[in-house]
Formats: sequence, structure tokens, C-alpha cells
Amino acid sequence: MYAILKTGGKQYKVQAGDVIRVEKLMKDIGSEFDLTEVLCVSGDETYVGEPVLSNAKVTVVVTNQAKAPKVIVFKKKRRQGYRRLKGHRQLYTELFVKSITAPNGETVNADSKPHVFDPVKREERLKKIAEEKAADKKSAAKKPAAKKTATKKKTKRS
Repeated sequence: MYAILKTGGKQYKVQAGDVIRVEKLMKDIGSEFDLTEVLCVSGDETYVGEPVLSNAKVTVVVTNQAKAPKVIVFKKKRRQGYRRLKGHRQLYTELFVKSITAPNGETVNADSKPHVFDPVKREERLKKIAEEKAADKKSAAKKPAAKKTATKKKTKRS
């Protein structure tokens, strides 16, 4: 069974167990909620909404909230001395599709469980790695070389 849902001004075709990236939603990581703007559900029977289906929903779990890779925006007019360079990173929310419910009550659940990203654990992991690198640098630091003593030149005296 699949569903076509609308969120953030875009439409997504999803199945139970899929992970999708949508425009940022103001939800907590790990929270579970229903998306009710379902445009179409297809399985044994196909239901098409006008524009949305009533009694149809897609249950999702928020697994991550982050920024997408940087997009470079560069504008230039030749021979005019006009150049503008800007970058943009779009905020997104990653959703795990837990179940899809059709208007007739038929429900399809995901076989796997959502992998929820925990930013606190990630920070702890990064701190631990940084501490290990710092300890390696201290132990691998070279001892300063001993200074060579300059020998005096012998001069001929006549």
C-alpha cells in the first residue's frame, strides 16, 4: 500500500517503512504524529481525494532535524564589476513512515523500527573523539632537539 501526502507545499509518495525529508516541521525529535492531508491511497483499492481524503492518515515519527547541504548562489554581470556570492542551507525534518491508514480503516504498518537521531549522544561522541585525538597529540609530541654547541674556529697566528 502507498499513499500520496502533502506537506510543506510539496507532495510525497510514501510506503510504510520509508524515510522522507520534508520542509522543517516544529516537532520534537522522536515524537509521533499523524499527517492528515492525504491526497491518494492505493492498495487493494484506490482512493482519490477531492482534494484530500477524509478518514485517511499517515502516522510518522520524527527521526532527525538538520540542515541540507549548502547551495551556492553566484550572480555575475560580465565587464561590469558585479559579483555576488551567497550560500543557503535549507532546514529539513526527516520522517519515518510508521503506518498508512486507508479511508475504509485498512492499516499497513512498517516492518522495521525508526532510527531516531539523538543530538546529545552525537555531541558526547564528538567530545570523546576530540579528547582521544588531543591525548594522542600530547603523547606523540616530539622532544625538543638538544642544541649543538658551536665550536670555535682556530685561527692561524703568525
